[in-house]
Amino acid sequence: MSELLDLAGILVFALSGALMGVRKRLDVVGMAVLASMTALGGGIMRDLILNVPPAAFQSLGYVLVPIAATAIVFFWHPQVARIMPLLLVLDAAGLGLFCAVGTEKALLYDLSPLHAALLGVTTAVGGGVLRDMLAGEIPTLLYDRQLYAVPAMLGSAAMAALFELDLHGWPAVLAAAVLAFGLRILAMKYGWRAPLASGVKPSE
Repeated sequence: MSELLDLAGILVFALSGALMGVRKRLDVVGMAVLASMTALGGGIMRDLILNVPPAAFQSLGYVLVPIAATAIVFFWHPQVARIMPLLLVLDAAGLGLFCAVGTEKALLYDLSPLHAALLGVTTAVGGGVLRDMLAGEIPTLLYDRQLYAVPAMLGSAAMAALFELDLHGWPAVLAAAVLAFGLRILAMKYGWRAPLASGVKPSE
C-alpha cells in the first residue's frame, strides 16, 4: 500500500516536471530529466544523506513512472495542463505524503527529531528545487507563494512529534500527511504566503 502511495506521488510530481519541460520548450530528453528529478530528487537526496541506497534505484516502478509521465505529457500536454487544478490537489497530497514518509524514515535511522523533520522537508520539496534549478528558474522554495514549504515543515514536525510519543506506522504517517495536505489546500484557496521582510511589498 505504501509503495502504491509513493508511486502516485511520484506520478504527480513527474507530470509537473514534464510540464515545466514543455513550457521551457525542451525536447523529450529534457522533459524526462525534469520529470525524474522532480519526482525522485527529494527522496534521493534524503537517502544519500542517510547513507543508504536510494529507494529510487531499488524498484523498477520508481524509474518507469516518470518515463510514463513524460510520455503522457509529450503527447497530451494541452489536456494535462487543463486538469492542472486537479493535479495541484494531488500535488498537495504528494507533498504531505513525502514529508511524513521522509521524516519517519530519518527517525528510523536514529536521527534527532529536528534533523529528521528537516530531512522530511527535503524529501517533499527537494525535487522541485532541482527542477527549478535545471529549468533556469528561481526555486519556488525561495519565494514561498501560497505556502508550499511551510505545510511540509509543519507536517514533518507533526510526524516527528508523533514518533516521539511512540506513535509509529501508517496512522502517524497519515495524520502528518493530512495536516500538510490540508494546510497546502487552504493556502491555495485563500492565497496564504510566507511573510516578506518588513516594508517589502509582494510582487504581483
